[in-house]
This record gives sequence, C-alpha cells and structure tokens, in this order.
Amino acid sequence: DSDLSMRTLSTPSPALIFPPNSPGFQNGRGSSTSSSSVTGETVAMVHSPPPTRLTHPLIRLASKHQKEQANIDRLPDHSMIQIFSFLPTNQLCRCARVCRRWYNLAWDPRLWRTIRLTGETINVDRALKVLTRRLCQDTPNVCLMLETVIVSGCRRLTDRGLYTIAQCCPELRRLEVSGCYNISNEAVFDVVSLCPNLEHLDVSGCSKVTCISLTREASIKLSPLHGKQISIRYLDMTDCFVLEDEGLHTIAAHCTQLTHLYLRRCVRITDEGLRYLMIYCTSIKELSVSDCRFVSDFGMREIAKLESRLRYLSIAHCGRITDVGIRYIAKYCSKLRYLNARGCEGITDHGVEYLAKNCTKLKSLDIGKCPLVSDAGLEFLALNCFNLKRLSLKSCESITGQGLQIVAANCFDLQMLNVQDCDVSVDALRFVKRHCKRCIIEHTNPAFF
Repeated sequence: DSDLSMRTLSTPSPALIFPPNSPGFQNGRGSSTSSSSVTGETVAMVHSPPPTRLTHPLIRLASKHQKEQANIDRLPDHSMIQIFSFLPTNQLCRCARVCRRWYNLAWDPRLWRTIRLTGETINVDRALKVLTRRLCQDTPNVCLMLETVIVSGCRRLTDRGLYTIAQCCPELRRLEVSGCYNISNEAVFDVVSLCPNLEHLDVSGCSKVTCISLTREASIKLSPLHGKQISIRYLDMTDCFVLEDEGLHTIAAHCTQLTHLYLRRCVRITDEGLRYLMIYCTSIKELSVSDCRFVSDFGMREIAKLESRLRYLSIAHCGRITDVGIRYIAKYCSKLRYLNARGCEGITDHGVEYLAKNCTKLKSLDIGKCPLVSDAGLEFLALNCFNLKRLSLKSCESITGQGLQIVAANCFDLQMLNVQDCDVSVDALRFVKRHCKRCIIEHTNPAFF
C-alpha cells in the first residue's frame, strides 16, 4: 500500500495536462480520479490507491483469472514502450498510474524526448514544473533527454514556464510557443542563452517578442563573436507585430546560421531591415515577408543577394513590389522552387516572363489577384517551367481558358490548379483534367464537376 501511495503521489496527474472538462480527460471517468476547479484553473489530482483486499472469494478468483488473460500484459517491454511512444503527454502520465510495471515503462527516458501540451485553460507553468522535476530525478536539476517542447496555443504560459525550460533543459533543440502571447523578450533570451543546441524556435503570435538575443550575462561571458553562439536555424516570428528593423538587425547579428525565417504580418519591417538581414544571414533558404506592406523592390534587390541558396520566397500582398523586384529575384535566384506573389498587383506578364525564363525549376507559383497577368504570361510559364506542380491563378481577371490549355499541354505533372473567380469555360477545365490526370482543380464554375 505504501509503495502504491508513493507511486501515485510522485506521478504528475493528467489533470495538469488536460482540464477536467476536456474530452481527453472525460475518457477516464471510470478510473478512480478526483478533481476540483477553482476559478476555472486546473489543479493537481491524486488517484486514491485501490482496495487491498477483495471480500468475496468469487470476485477475487474472477479478478485473478482476468489478469492472467490480459493480452497486453504478455507483451515484452520494448513493445509496450513502442506503443507508449504514440501517446501524448497527458495520456502517458495516465498510463503511469495503472500499475508498477506501466509506471516504470511510462517513465522510460526514451519516451520523454518530447513534451507536447495544448489548450487555453491548462496551467502550463505548473505542468512544466512538475514534469521537469520528475524527469530530473536521475540527473538532479537537469533533463538531459528532453529535446522538444511544444506548448502551442497555451495562452496561460508565462515567462515563469519558459524559465523552467531554460534552467532544466540544456539539451533542448526545438521549442514551439506559438500563440502564447504572455511571454516576453527576457524569457526568450534566457532560453536561447541557456540552451546552446536550440535550432528550431517558433514564437509566432507572441506579440511581446520584439527580437532574439542573448542575455547580458551570457554576452559578457562569451567572446566578442558571441553572436555566433546562437545556433537557431529555423525561426518563425509570424504575427510578431511589434518587430521592427532594429529588432531584425539584432536577430540577424545573433542568429547567423538561419536557414528558415518567417516574418509574415510583421507589418513594421521595411527594406532597411532586410538589408541588415542579408549582411549577416547568408544561408537563408526559405524566407517569408508576406503582408509586410513596406517591403518594396529595393527589398527584393537585397533578398536577391542570397542567389542560388534561396529556394522558397513568399511576398504575398506586398503591394509595393513590381516587375522590377521580380527581375532581381529571377536574375540571381535561379534555383527558386516556390514563389508566392499573390496580391502583388504591380506584377505583369513581363515579370512572369522573366521569372519563367530564369527560374526553370520552379515547382509552385501563386500569382493570384494579379490582374495584369494574362494568357501571355501563362504561355511563358508553360514553355519554360515543365516541372510546375502547383499553380494558383485565383481572381486573375485576364486569364482565359486558352492560357490554361497551353499550361495543361506542357506541364503534365501539374497536381494543383486554382482558378477560382476566373472566367474560364467548362471545356478548358475538362482539357486540363484530361491532360493532367493527377491535378486537383479548385474552381467556382458550377457546371464543372
């Protein structure tokens, strides 16, 4: 009894992971759990030990027989661990309460390389504290096995939770806190300073985060070239509305190994910020500045300095970009595979022509809502970009069925075509379907099905 009680008390409760009224928690209503809620906050729960003795001999006999026939108990440990590896964090904590064997298996270090928590009402700070404390039992104050923490959409995550991660998880490689708008720069600085192996950071939707840098203490301890100590390669700052050029300058100076950078809807970024970026981060392969309305053709000239390293570029709804900016990209970034230029109304057939003739390996192109692109531009695409797989022409008013037929006759590998709100005939759509059999056509023509 004492062993079971100790095991119960030392195992984080599923209620720390899921609130009592969530579907994932209600599945366990048949178990001996108790819960309480104070002002909507999820609190810790402890399972009471099962009765030590069965009074009726028939019940005791049936229980023993049922236990002997349980097929899952016959599985070897490695098979059980493999099954447990597919469970989310909250269910893994639940399994640790079943019996002593499951407890030992559920806390196998191989199952705790990742912590994944989601939900708006969950007390994430407390859950992270309890989980890291349990994972630090064998190596005091350090979780050497934990490499990934995903707490996306947890609005109750605060700097305190990130401090816990920074102090206990030195081997952290991936951190996703998208939609957690209560965290600030200071907590992020602590994480990147104390987790030197961090490569993947997602702070999208964290409106208080304005830059990524080392703490002052970490900067003093390192050499003048301390900026190279931050090993982040993937950085998503989508919807970080307060990010400005100076903050982007700091990011670029400290995160020189960036290969993937997403700045969607960072509306204060200008061409000057992109100039800073290209000075330090010369290895970028994927870049998004969608909805950055101050980015213009001069910014495209800076991005073109990435040359053949650039494979993915999104400039959607950057209204100041014209054919001039497209020419810069096409001339120097010949290995471009993906371009999203939706809503760039200054792009014409001339820009599409230059793009098609220089970026012949293009696989995905979105030029929707570009009213100046017509069938002539599609013809240049069809005659040069034979590997095109995805093409979006949504709301392109000058596109007709003739242009679509030329594309279909030359781009046999086309897999997705978006012609919503385009004036194209049913015959043209059928022609596309006949020549590109794997193509999914998104349209608004009720006569075609």
